[in-house]
Amino acid sequence: MISLFRSAPELMVQYAHYHRDRRNIVTHLVGIPLIVLSIGMLLSLVSLDIGGTSVTLAGLLWALSAAWYLTRGNLLLGFATSLVNGALIALAHTPEAATGWGLSALFDAAWFPGLAVFVIGWAIQFVGHIFEGRKPAFVDDVVGLLVGPMFVVGEVLMMAGMLRSMHSLIEAQAGATR
Repeated sequence: MISLFRSAPELMVQYAHYHRDRRNIVTHLVGIPLIVLSIGMLLSLVSLDIGGTSVTLAGLLWALSAAWYLTRGNLLLGFATSLVNGALIALAHTPEAATGWGLSALFDAAWFPGLAVFVIGWAIQFVGHIFEGRKPAFVDDVVGLLVGPMFVVGEVLMMAGMLRSMHSLIEAQAGATR
């Protein structure tokens, strides 16, 4: 079971047990960023006044999640995940995202584009789990929803030849990708 306070290597190994099929990993490389973007789009619609500064719920969630990623014991992975998520949240705050690249005018609802991107992202995820033949990790532990973005960033870093010890640990404990 995934725990909120486990280290990045432990979390990545646990998550990897649910993600060994290459096709599933590829769907996650697309689906998870879409989900993060969509959450940013939806939460950017709500602003709070904190000490005289307007902060969206999306920005607040990014700050909290970045703090979590940075305290998992692997600074490269934590920083890279925070950076990627930050870029997606920044994109969610653009005028184009706010109008859903024109979709909100069609449906006369500011939240519709974020919801559409959310559904598309999850559909892609579930196709990946059909390939995998296994349920998503978050079904067993909701912390898997936080680990997903870290796993995707970690996969890209590992493809680039970084995080070699973590890659070896994942393959030793969860098996090689197939």
